[in-house]
Amino acid sequence: MNYKCPKCENTTYEIGEMRATGGTLSKIFDVQNKKFTSVTCKKCTYTEFFKAKTGALSNIFDFFTN
Repeated sequence: MNYKCPKCENTTYEIGEMRATGGTLSKIFDVQNKKFTSVTCKKCTYTEFFKAKTGALSNIFDFFTN
């Protein structure tokens, strides 16, 4: 990945993942159906989030592991 921080122009980064709940049913069943990939600059810690696709299998796995 050719990443360049838009704030400080540093080229070193760290990739992470975050999951979030959506509507009422997903909150009741504690299923995180929204998945985001984060890219964080290692120098200034500026972070950008990108929405990622989630499948039914990962939602079922989340349900049984929570």
